[in-house]
Amino acid sequence: MRLKPGWYLLFLTLFYAVLATVAWQRSERKLAECCVVQAVAAPSGAERPVPTPPAPASQKKEERAQKRYVLPLPGACLPKDPALLPNAPRHYRKGVSYGFVFTGDGVCVPVVYGTGVVAANDGEVVKADHDYAPLSPEEYAALLEAVKDGATPEEMDRLRGREVWIRHPDGRISVYAHLDRIAPWVQVGTRVERGDWIGNVGNSGTGYEVEGTREGARLLFELWEGEVDPEKGRFFGQGLAPEEVLEKARAFFEHLPE
Repeated sequence: MRLKPGWYLLFLTLFYAVLATVAWQRSERKLAECCVVQAVAAPSGAERPVPTPPAPASQKKEERAQKRYVLPLPGACLPKDPALLPNAPRHYRKGVSYGFVFTGDGVCVPVVYGTGVVAANDGEVVKADHDYAPLSPEEYAALLEAVKDGATPEEMDRLRGREVWIRHPDGRISVYAHLDRIAPWVQVGTRVERGDWIGNVGNSGTGYEVEGTREGARLLFELWEGEVDPEKGRFFGQGLAPEEVLEKARAFFEHLPE
């Protein structure tokens, strides 16, 4: 009796199915053995390395407080003229300068109208005079008359022109005055980092601005401990002679040109 071709095809199909089933079972056993070995080799939860937790906020604050200050004009050096240093006399208001004045060509970089100003250190903006309005000639003359025997903190604000104040993690406040403009993103409460652009050099609060000219471009940079008020705080260099101010500043500021 001869088998029809279809029977041969059926036998071959059944034989292939048996072989495939045996091969699949062997693969399953090997996979199971592999998983058992891995489960034995894997460390327990207690033995697994624990990620290093982030530094606590107090430690981060301390690290920020330890970052050194830079001058607010990139590449600038300390003013060479003693009249431009903190504690220099200001006879027109019977007082002294509260900060460093960057102007002219004695600070290692050109100080021209529109020069970029940067934050001296990380901190939070506590004052940004976006709504500053220049004084009229009459208002400016009246202000000079009012301060001839000494200026109040409010009068000093008007004399500084357009300002930005930044409070730093170490408690100091830096003041950037006579600005032409303030960076739009710099608002009260804004967090800034050292070296961030915050505004541009101008001559606001001076007689040059009142005259409508761009001459006399300058940046007044003050650094205070406590409040921005000589009655309640202390400014950098207070009570020091010019050479002492420079010596202290060289040790305090980072990236100073030789």
